Amino acid sequence: MSINSSVAGTGAQSNSSTTILLGRILLAVIFLLSGFGKLTAISGTAAYFGGLGLPLPTVTAVVVGLIELLGGVAVLVGFQTRIAAWVLAIFTIATGLVAHTGWADQMQMIQFLKNLAITGGFILLASSGAGAFSIDAKRG
Repeated sequence: MSINSSVAGTGAQSNSSTTILLGRILLAVIFLLSGFGKLTAISGTAAYFGGLGLPLPTVTAVVVGLIELLGGVAVLVGFQTRIAAWVLAIFTIATGLVAHTGWADQMQMIQFLKNLAITGGFILLASSGAGAFSIDAKRG
């Protein structure tokens, strides 16, 4: 391998890690805000979940809030990223199927499609890993 190809490879890896970091930040934001919002308004979240017919709405609100908040933090900092990405991918599909199936309503269809797109991002992240700018990379 020549010096030029080695340097080019390093630049490409740095660019890839930078774009993966940007993707992680953008994916994490919605889960950080949503999880924090649920955990700081448990009664309202529980009432909404009860209206959806979910069991044990207060417990469900806490569990969902923690999945979103802790999963968002894990993705943001790149800790156990592949696992966190799979958990959030499955969670996001489940959320779409529980809360956004009234597809006759265009807004519900858009929300469901948004969930599909986010799930796609998590599957890509689970496949690629967190990149160089992550706790995962520092751990080895």
